[in-house]
Amino acid sequence: MKKIPIGIQAFSSLIKEGFVYLDKTDMIYKLAHTKACYFLSRPRRFGKSLTLSTLHEYFDGQKELFAGTKIEKLETEWKKYPVLHFDFNSANYDSVEAVKSHISYYLSTMESEYGSNPNAKSNSERFIELVNNANAKTGKDVVILVDEYDKPLLNNLFDENLKDEIRQELKAFYGVLKTCDKQIKMAFITGVTKFSKVSLFSDVNNLKDISNTIEYSTLCGATEQEIHDNLDCYVQIMAEYNNISKDECYKELKRWYEGYHFHQNSVDVYNPFGLMKALDSKEFKEYWFESGTPTFLAKTIKEQGMNLSELDSTECDSSELSKIDNFENNPIPLLYQSGYLTIKGYDSEMDTYFLGLPNREVAKGLVKFIFNFNFPKTETSAFSIISFAREVRSGNINGFMKRFSALLTDSSYQIVGDAELYFQNVTYLIFKLLGFYAEAERTTSDGRIDAVVKTPQYIYVFEFKLDKPAQEALAQINSKDYSLPFSVDGRKLFKVGVSFSSETRKVAEWVSE
Repeated sequence: MKKIPIGIQAFSSLIKEGFVYLDKTDMIYKLAHTKACYFLSRPRRFGKSLTLSTLHEYFDGQKELFAGTKIEKLETEWKKYPVLHFDFNSANYDSVEAVKSHISYYLSTMESEYGSNPNAKSNSERFIELVNNANAKTGKDVVILVDEYDKPLLNNLFDENLKDEIRQELKAFYGVLKTCDKQIKMAFITGVTKFSKVSLFSDVNNLKDISNTIEYSTLCGATEQEIHDNLDCYVQIMAEYNNISKDECYKELKRWYEGYHFHQNSVDVYNPFGLMKALDSKEFKEYWFESGTPTFLAKTIKEQGMNLSELDSTECDSSELSKIDNFENNPIPLLYQSGYLTIKGYDSEMDTYFLGLPNREVAKGLVKFIFNFNFPKTETSAFSIISFAREVRSGNINGFMKRFSALLTDSSYQIVGDAELYFQNVTYLIFKLLGFYAEAERTTSDGRIDAVVKTPQYIYVFEFKLDKPAQEALAQINSKDYSLPFSVDGRKLFKVGVSFSSETRKVAEWVSE
């Protein structure tokens, strides 16, 4: 029985050490036999590094590693090519010098094999010489692999001056792909995001962005069929551990880790990291969020004044989906490329994508992360989540509203922008964190309900007022008949008017009926 791979990025280690491999080599073969410069955007921990490692071993002629894979039946020559492999994953980039130093390290390593020109002064000049020397020494065109090209830019997303300096350095470096086009057999660049102002996307003549093509939509990640073919025994073990049937386990895995679409007509794709961690630990949890801290995500949502409940139902023009240079004004493409949103549908007439949260892992992890980011000093014991949840389930409005007020009082969070939207988002976060259905800014025929929360027995309709009486909020619920959409639901309905104080940042009063 092979081992479950978690975070294994080297193809040779995967094969030699007996890990399960989801065979993508038919697509590797197809990519390798086209002279082009490819770009692939995928979320972090989605298998980009393993894809590049597989390409590296293939172009290095390591035939024995591919025994039993699809490519073994396709390839007949197994030629060896010079491979120049750069990886931006492993460093922090707090200055332009750090970026230059990291590139220089990789150049020096490969110059020791192919030679260098002592007169070359910049990294881009050294890169040109390296390509020329590798081509001349081997008599073969050069393969260039770049992993996480955008890491230096993402690390400094909110520092415009440093980001611009780094962009200029990378622009010169990636410009070599155009300069040395005739000596390059194939280039493959991966990243999370697409910064269109880097020369990679503006100057390289034969760049093929395969990020949103149906042909390569499953190059990274796992499909349902691949799980059945390669991991079925582990699903059975996980099912037995959780005292559920194997079919039920498959359904839960799908609910938690599937749901990604990188083309409107592509099959569902699982997040491979979350999937493998779940099968290994036999528990359903938010492993992808635990593996990294997307601080830029919380900052973006906070500073852009986004309505959190709308994240699960938003739209984006197709021309904007692959760009994040203007993320300050439109953060949706950044959230999509980073894996927090995915394609749910497509309007061909308007050329617009419908986006939403891909699965339970992202939805639950996102709520937890943003809550902890906004309320870093909140003590679980003081907040008493269990008691809060019980009071919501039992219809104890005064009980849970007191806890709600205490939470806001204890918070060190500073309101940025629209204060009413802040309180709506806080309400949404808290109730989602407790596991309840929550919706903010629900549209009705006569306005928008600030928040709706549903439990198995109750429905709560909230209206918020800032620095105004709570009775005024309750009166609006009645005058605009906000309870009408729930009149045939069968659950008991509570109308709750809440007054917030912008000065104290807490609940001033509430009334209900």
